[in-house]
Amino acid sequence: MNRKTVGCVLFRSLSPWYIPAPLSLRRECLGHRQRSSKAAKNETRAERSGFSPAATSKYDWIGPPDRLSNLRPIIYHIPENETPLERKLRHLRQGTEDWNHIFWANQNITFIKEREEYVQSQLNAKGLSERDEAGRKRTLSSEEMAVFYKYFLDENIKRHTIYNREWYRRNFTITLLMARVAVHNIWRTLAGRRRGIGRDKCKPG
Repeated sequence: MNRKTVGCVLFRSLSPWYIPAPLSLRRECLGHRQRSSKAAKNETRAERSGFSPAATSKYDWIGPPDRLSNLRPIIYHIPENETPLERKLRHLRQGTEDWNHIFWANQNITFIKEREEYVQSQLNAKGLSERDEAGRKRTLSSEEMAVFYKYFLDENIKRHTIYNREWYRRNFTITLLMARVAVHNIWRTLAGRRRGIGRDKCKPG
């Protein structure tokens, strides 16, 4: 996918407000939390799915959505005459893409694991098996699942807040570096034109 023809904005932010869950909801999920917290600690860091543009590519490339993070990976092109400032910007942008992927991949893995454990615990409490008589997988009502969704958001509010702060910090730094690169390139272009004009004046008539 050509960067010149397709723009991609990866903005992952969460609500800035926080409403604590009622105590009754926390008690309902307490047993689930004690079991799932151990699994989350043992969760290995997610690796990004394989994706690489053609070796002859001269543009940034955007890959298909990752199966874990659901984010499209971006691989930034390395120009031939890359300046130290451009290299610093590229490394920061690429590092931010990888950091963003790791956060959401691990967050999604944790969410799916805890959701499955919650559904199973609720079915066990009702004395129901995972599947019904017809072999279909049992599900909980929207009201029952709302308890888990609210609980999961409450339990991860601190992690999301830290993520948001780091996300804004990285993007602010990237914006400043992009401005410095733009100014540097304009200055380099103007300086090159002045040198060209100076050489033309020095040529014999």
